[in-house]
Amino acid sequence: MKKHNFSAGPSILPQEVLKKASEAVVNFNNLDLSLVEISHRSKDFISVMENATSLALELLGLENKGYKAMFLQGGASMQFLMVAYNLLENKAAYLNTGTWSEKAIKEAKLFGEVVEVASSKDANFNYIPKNYRVPSDADYFHITTNNTIFGTQIKELPVTNVPLAADMSSDIFSRQMDFSKFGLIYAGAQKNMGPAGTTLVIVKEELLGKVTRAIPSMLNYQIMADKESMFNTPPVFAVYTSMLTLEWLKELGGISAIEKMNTAKAHLIYGEIDRNPLFKGFAAVEDRSTMSVTFNLADAAHKDRFDALCKEGGINGLNGHRSVGGYRASIYNAMKIESVQVLVDIMQALEKNS
Repeated sequence: MKKHNFSAGPSILPQEVLKKASEAVVNFNNLDLSLVEISHRSKDFISVMENATSLALELLGLENKGYKAMFLQGGASMQFLMVAYNLLENKAAYLNTGTWSEKAIKEAKLFGEVVEVASSKDANFNYIPKNYRVPSDADYFHITTNNTIFGTQIKELPVTNVPLAADMSSDIFSRQMDFSKFGLIYAGAQKNMGPAGTTLVIVKEELLGKVTRAIPSMLNYQIMADKESMFNTPPVFAVYTSMLTLEWLKELGGISAIEKMNTAKAHLIYGEIDRNPLFKGFAAVEDRSTMSVTFNLADAAHKDRFDALCKEGGINGLNGHRSVGGYRASIYNAMKIESVQVLVDIMQALEKNS
């Protein structure tokens, strides 16, 4: 049976990427050696790293604009720490839009003053705060562009005169925006780019080396940038598979092309949530995510039947996070609209037979 994988992460990857990656595990570049057993200092893997970082900058429109792309380890959770370690000298500003924002704020407080400019915690993070003020003397302003747990997404970038840092783990490469407005972007690979094990970090080079504290080598952006993500052995399989995904995206037509597909998928499922009286959306309509669709049953009595229909239909990974309950459909770049249609058909079948 074909599976339709709505898992929030690790999540769906393009089938052609999985095929190429699996082949490389057996025989990489016709070397009769596995990707995971060759030296990361070999010319074959150095080429992979160079291509992956170059593609990341190209797709985001940041080539030759003073940015450095790196593939690091530790997930986005490590970046909660590293951002503050490398950029926070006196004060940082944070927008609190959910669990991941809160974790980032917690880590930043270890290094200096943190100003929480606004929060949507009062409504269990079902909306994006607006009309807040960012302190002009902050070292940076941190946002989480997409909130996987609650299904909200920042639609308009804040206007600020301080460097903008963003956790884009779950919506990077999914929609067009002016990425040059960011001083730093980071994204764990396992939601929209590759397998778990690596984190893409893109930083404006002029921001590095500004703090006065000593930074351990493994947590130092400057060292990682100078060593071209090769200060220590990188996660070779995760980087290679991420490179394949970026190549797939480029061949597809880049971010502008995938954004149209993502918009169509989101329109399809939100349209059914709003039409079908058995379901209700969780996030505020104006802040709904095109990547993470959160919804609940209007009547919990239908849960067993809906879950059974989903299982019969090959739906995987639809359960909502414990903070919200209900359901969460993660419709990342690799998710085909045909799979979204299968879910919509099941929702309609539940209504018809209720």
